[in-house]
Amino acid sequence: MLDERLIALITEEVIKQLTASGRVVLPDRAPSYGQEPPSAPAGTVGTDRLLEDPLDPEALERMKKRTTARIGVGKAGARLKTQTMLALRADHARAQDSVFADVDPAFIERLGLLTIESQAGDRNTHITRPDLGRKICPKGVEALRQHCRMSPDVQIYASDGLSSAAIEANLEKILPVLTEGLQAKGLTVGTPFYMRFGRVAAEDQVAEVLGAKVVCVLIGERPGLATAESMSAYIVYNSYVGIPEAKRTVVSNIHKDGLTAVEAGAYITEVIQQILERKASGVDLVK
Repeated sequence: MLDERLIALITEEVIKQLTASGRVVLPDRAPSYGQEPPSAPAGTVGTDRLLEDPLDPEALERMKKRTTARIGVGKAGARLKTQTMLALRADHARAQDSVFADVDPAFIERLGLLTIESQAGDRNTHITRPDLGRKICPKGVEALRQHCRMSPDVQIYASDGLSSAAIEANLEKILPVLTEGLQAKGLTVGTPFYMRFGRVAAEDQVAEVLGAKVVCVLIGERPGLATAESMSAYIVYNSYVGIPEAKRTVVSNIHKDGLTAVEAGAYITEVIQQILERKASGVDLVK
């Protein structure tokens, strides 16, 4: 995986090669890539200072620390600078990989989770037929009935959704926090499992099959260019197939640069307790 340091080194090499060939002429005042500009505040990385002569350098540094958005990157003529372009392409490649890759079966096995599938059956169908991702395949339904606890207070499961990277990055950290937190509150927790090629609304069928009061699916979200590891928790009370989407409570942006998995686990535990106490989720929870 490309990190910022590696991108900076690649950028420096590309610039060197283009300069040596005479295709690019660098201005005398341009700082060398990978070096700290003279005016950079202490503790900042030189390759982050792509905007030349910012009006308020300290304010720019503060903003950059508070967002993953590409701000203060400057430009080369009408185009992005080489380093920014390489970083953009690397992030785009990570996003694509996350959508099309499968979660490593060894990872799911290490967590001891039962694996079932939706009716999509393969990755291409999963992406092009969301309706099939909302239905569990017949073998999956049978597996749930045979291996999972029936009629729990809370049923938690994970699904790849649109980001396998999100599951691999967060599930191992959040699942024990959720399970132990709910059990500490005296709630019965169903047998956790993993669903391949799943969409959010598949949790409605899970609720019907297992008779769970609350279902919480931990699912990979569509990756953006800031991160490919964002996961969300969709929680629904007394669900059924065809329930309105407004009935779902969502906790989103679960990743290392957002709401961390451990923090999210503790917060979701409190949300689920409120849902059970008020017997409502989604918009009904805030009435």
